[in-house]
Amino acid sequence: MSKIKTAPFDASHYLDSDEMVAEYLNAALTDGDPDLLIAAIADVAKARGITRIAADAGLGRESLYKTLAPGSKPRMDTVFKLLRALGVKLNAVPASAAAA
Repeated sequence: MSKIKTAPFDASHYLDSDEMVAEYLNAALTDGDPDLLIAAIADVAKARGITRIAADAGLGRESLYKTLAPGSKPRMDTVFKLLRALGVKLNAVPASAAAA
């Protein structure tokens, strides 16, 4: 019997448009898990290029890797810098409107 070869799923391979990035981050936000949001931001940063995103956010590349590491608890100002560097912004809507 032949063995099936598989590769780990890497979301960054599919984040090829601004719309896809926005939907991906919105899905992470909907879950309400801050670790999931940081992981999603890491995927988008990887898709856009870690070195470029680090420079655009005013962070060192190594610092960005530490910030996006599983279990990290980055400061909100760092998260906002990363979101700006990624070219996205967050908007609040009433919870009742989001459910509709």
